[in-house]
Parts: sequence; C-alpha cells; structure tokens
Amino acid sequence: MRNYPIALLMLLAVLLTSGCSKLTRVTDVITQPTAREVYARNFDNDSLPYLNWNRAFSRALQDSLAVDLPYAEQGIFNTQSLPVYAYNLELELGRNYHFEVLTDTLNPLVFIDLYEKTSDSISPFKLLEQADYESKSLSFSPKKAGNYKLVLQPQLGAKGEFSMRFSSSPAYAFPVSGLSSKAVQSFWGAARDGGRRSHEGVDIFADRGTPVLAGVDGYVSSTGNRGLGGKQVWLRDGLFGSSLYYAHLDSIIARTGQRVKIGDTLGLVGNSGNARTTPPHLHFGIYRRGSGAINPFPFIQEAQLPEASSDSETPVQVVVKASKANLRLGPSAKAEKATTLSRRDTLTVQGRTTDWLHIKTSENQHAFIHESLVKNQ
Repeated sequence: MRNYPIALLMLLAVLLTSGCSKLTRVTDVITQPTAREVYARNFDNDSLPYLNWNRAFSRALQDSLAVDLPYAEQGIFNTQSLPVYAYNLELELGRNYHFEVLTDTLNPLVFIDLYEKTSDSISPFKLLEQADYESKSLSFSPKKAGNYKLVLQPQLGAKGEFSMRFSSSPAYAFPVSGLSSKAVQSFWGAARDGGRRSHEGVDIFADRGTPVLAGVDGYVSSTGNRGLGGKQVWLRDGLFGSSLYYAHLDSIIARTGQRVKIGDTLGLVGNSGNARTTPPHLHFGIYRRGSGAINPFPFIQEAQLPEASSDSETPVQVVVKASKANLRLGPSAKAEKATTLSRRDTLTVQGRTTDWLHIKTSENQHAFIHESLVKNQ
C-alpha cells in the first residue's frame, strides 16, 4: 500500500465532504490519468457506442498507412464511420515534431497518441506520448530515429470539418550567420581521401570571416588548432549531451570553459587544417556519447511546413469509375499497393491530401486513392 503524506490524506478527507469534482481534480494530480481515461468517465463500462469506439481505435493500430512529413490532410468527420486516423512515420533524430488538428466551431475532442514500433510480436507498439485532454496538438523530440505510429481519433459523435498538420523543425539553430541549409554543399557520408573514409559531418560554404554561431545553449569544452580540422571549437550540449564540432575556422573567438547561448559567436569561417585548398567553409559535426559521429543535417535543416491541401470539397462517399483502381498505402503512385478495386465499388472518404483521397473500404481497410479514379456517389 502506498504511504501518502498525512497532509494529503487530510486534504482528501476535506474534499470528500466538499464535492466529487474537487476530489477528482486532486486525485488526478496523483494518478495522472490519460486523456482517454478521463473521457471514459462519461460512459458506463458496458456502453456499446463507447466499446465500438474503442474497438475502432484498436483496429487502427493495425493499419499500414505511411506518410512523409510535412503532411496535411483535411476533411469532414463522419459520425457514421467511427473515424480513426493512423499513420506510420519515419522520425529522425535531431528534429522536433509537431502534430496538430484544427476543427471548426463545434470543437470536438480529438485524442492524439504517438507510439514507437517495437520488435515485440505480442506488443508491437509502445505508447510514448499523448496529447493532454482537450488539447489538439502534440510535440515530440525522438531520442532515436526509427518507426513510429501516430493515431488521431475524434470523440464519439464528432462532426464538422477538420484539418491536420504534421511538421518538424530543427533541434539546433543554424551554425553560420545569415545562411540556411541551402548553403550545405557536402553532406554526411560523402567519400573522402579516395574512399578511404567518409565525411562525418556537413560543409557549409560561406565568405571568409562570416560568424560561426552556437546552435544550442551549452559550454565550450575545447578549442585549438590541430589535426585535419585546423582551428576548431567543441561545444557541449548540456552536461551529458552531444558535442558539436566546428572546424576549419579562420579564427577562434570562444574560450574553453565559456558558457554560451544560442547565437553567440564561436569563431569565423575559414579554411584552416586540411581545407587549405578549398573555399572557406564550416565543417559542422555532431558526436553523441556511445554513438560517435551522427548525421548533423536533420539538426539544422529548416522547419518543414506542410503545403495547404486541395481547396476542393471533400466528399463523404465516392464510387470507383475506372475499370480497375489501385489503392495505395500512401498518397503517391509510388507507394505500396494495398489492393485493387473494380468499377462501382463504394468507398467512405476520411479526408483529402492534395489530389489523393484517404478512404475506408467496406472491410474497414484504410488506404489512399487518386481522385481521378473515383466520382462522387
């Protein structure tokens, strides 16, 4: 049995006499129920609509739709089809991900859950993050690159228009003043020394003397003029975090042991070390404890915002008009084929992304179909 502080037990006793709602709020602070658990309080355990709503969520975990970020989808919540939206995502280390659902004035609840895919055949998905109750957005920074699944489900009986936006932004500020990732001209893994080694960073080309900036708050762990990197600065991201490597500098401004903030000048772009025969540039690398060098490009690539989806009205149901129509697991003709349908097959529309419709078949299979292959019912 848990040993709660006496003061807390006394507070609970007082709240028992002052009303259930206050008691619920206090116990929620202790137990921290999920958004779905809070919502479940609105239903009896044997409520058939709620049970069906939960079953629809469980089925969605088995869906195989895959989308690339940034991604946008819009549509109308269909109260008859218990809509759930589940997407497989490839998330990168070094990105901050943002998932958001916008709704109309009816403002229904929308539950957002993010899972990590595992190798466990019994429990293939591990819940990582959930949006707060009544929140329609979720932000997430993965600790490792890999396969994830995002599931979005509106409340029972939800109706009205919605718009989804999935995007990402870099974990670090860009390390060269006034430039963007368009200035990167040599990427991670490029061959070096005739193929004897590979490039463990990215090269950002700029005019000599351009300020080189701290991409994160941290402290300067080392500076010097040595080896292939020439004049260099090492910046530690926190006490036990990654080390950011700035090389080929023309001059060093930061001091070893110095605490710096994002945007502070560490040095100036040059071509010292083994870059003497190349135009001035910054070699930027990232090293993680236990992993060594990792690809730094996702950490500094600009925010990727989704393009607005089609302005066309999203239908509720469509019928296949082609003699044969391929369903895809993603909104692209290059995506894996899910199945093939025939003329006059009817599909329930879940949403639209550009000129692709997110649909559900009569067998509850989710897929995408190009709008040219169907007509409104």
